[in-house]
Amino acid sequence: MSKITVEVAEPTRDEPVFACDMTAIEPAERKEHAENISQLFGLAKTIEERPDGYAVEFDLDSEILMWAVRFISLERLCCPFFGFRIELKPKASTFWLNLYGPHGIKPFIEAELGLKHQA
Repeated sequence: MSKITVEVAEPTRDEPVFACDMTAIEPAERKEHAENISQLFGLAKTIEERPDGYAVEFDLDSEILMWAVRFISLERLCCPFFGFRIELKPKASTFWLNLYGPHGIKPFIEAELGLKHQA
């Protein structure tokens, strides 16, 4: 199978190139993954820019939490340069999904997932 490369922007000497391997997700799962991304991030309560990426807050609901885990399980296959962290604090009514990576990852996250910082 061939690898599909997507470049976000023209890289400079100081900017890394982030390339997704779209073949890493089975064709039958790609549509489901895209729908899950849309559904999951459409439920974001808060989006915060962090030094190394973004943090997204969601209501603590078992179904939403499972969507987040499903998102991570597939996204890490096609975009192995992403880091993921789920933060769930004791007695909280929300949880945070952190997406992070190397220098220059924020524009890629914005383009890939449509995330924009909420004021």
